[in-house]
Amino acid sequence: MNGKYRPIWITKKGFLKVIDQTKLPHKQETVTLKTAEDTVIAIKDMIIRGAGVIGCVGAFGVYLAIRETKKINENFNSKVEAIRKSRPTAVNLMWAVDKMIETLKNNSENLVEIALAEAINITDEEARKSKIIAKYGADIIEDILKDKEEKSINILTHCNAGWLAVLDMGTALAPIYEAKNRGIDVHVWVDETRPRNQGANLTAWELKKEGIKHTIIADNTGGHLMQHDLVDMVITGADRVSRQGDVANKIGTYLKALSAKDNKIPFYVALPSSTFDFNIIDGINEIPIETRSEDEVKYMRGINSNGELEEILITPKNSPALNYGFDVTPRRLITGLITERGVIRPIQRLIESKFRDLLPV
Repeated sequence: MNGKYRPIWITKKGFLKVIDQTKLPHKQETVTLKTAEDTVIAIKDMIIRGAGVIGCVGAFGVYLAIRETKKINENFNSKVEAIRKSRPTAVNLMWAVDKMIETLKNNSENLVEIALAEAINITDEEARKSKIIAKYGADIIEDILKDKEEKSINILTHCNAGWLAVLDMGTALAPIYEAKNRGIDVHVWVDETRPRNQGANLTAWELKKEGIKHTIIADNTGGHLMQHDLVDMVITGADRVSRQGDVANKIGTYLKALSAKDNKIPFYVALPSSTFDFNIIDGINEIPIETRSEDEVKYMRGINSNGELEEILITPKNSPALNYGFDVTPRRLITGLITERGVIRPIQRLIESKFRDLLPV
């Protein structure tokens, strides 16, 4: 283990410490997760978020569960089930929990040590995949610059898929970080990403820390920028990808893909193999879409004139609101999937060929 990943790390006492993403960008604070229930709360309340990190925290949640119960019993199973159900759309969570359970069931002794080792192994592997995705994505950026005969590139992204969301460079932001390392002049259009503003709060915070040029825009600005040739490519992350290449991601991604298609702008999705759900073919009809609290739409959080973090109501108090957390972008709108196994066109037979060893029996 590296000892410390950027958004999460293990303490000397064997607990999990995480950056509290609900406080960013105004405060950088941490929360220590000591029990399986703590991990459920952290995932549900979005103290941590992003498919990759959710999966890794879920894995450590299983470790904390066996640390509490010492053996696989009804109490342990109940704790694990609560972890599995904490977020329904991001498939990385179910994948990581299942991987942990499979490892534990194949052993009868030293379960706590084995669980910790497997959680670390899962997290190390996700960090490794992130670095490979960065290289494949940066190659695409270089190719686009060559075709356009330009020296700088404008990339639009939606939500947050950097190192806060996916260890250790991210997915959508990983190619951008690698491009900067290669000396490429990169500018990022950052969608604010209502209703929780992960773009304005988290992506902008990450890019600023990395010294990457960026501009925050309202969610509905992207199409206008594309019409006026101010976007060279779009890269987003994903929370679940179907076997034929449909992509579930933060609500609003579908609209960006439509605008990109209409303006002949390449639209890429970056993801590790753990984000594929090979049991699902038709993403639009089969991927479960999480509905979250209407308060996320009706209230916004920010710094008031006294420098205090405050939550304010921005709608009529009694007006109802609907808050879908995700939408599904159909494969026909996607140029390519950037994975640790290469860049793949979203066609079922090509995906199956590349990931044959991971397909369900």
